[in-house]
Amino acid sequence: MNTYSHVAQVIIALSIVIIWIFRFYNVEKEFKSYQLSDLTRNLVGASKISLSTLLVAGIWYPDLVLYPALIMGLLMVAAQYFHFKAKHPLLYHVPSFLLLMLCLFIAAVSVKMI
Repeated sequence: MNTYSHVAQVIIALSIVIIWIFRFYNVEKEFKSYQLSDLTRNLVGASKISLSTLLVAGIWYPDLVLYPALIMGLLMVAAQYFHFKAKHPLLYHVPSFLLLMLCLFIAAVSVKMI
């Protein structure tokens, strides 16, 4: 199960890098539609990149994984909330929902639930 968790950790980290670095123009547009400030956007981005880094480091240091996975999961719940609030089509909800499921899976493996 640890191998699957490691794959999930890398998937989350790569997704965050792609979205928050290479597709930042899209993030700017979404945060404007949520009517959130640039400061909030930057704090969320820095948090997600930091948490992603900890998830990748957690491959070698498993004690690092639980809290970053849970906090990232909370950020994905917030993303779901703002997608609903902005009345985005359901397709917009899919990426953050999948990342939320991966975060919950990683957390469950981390505490040996599965």
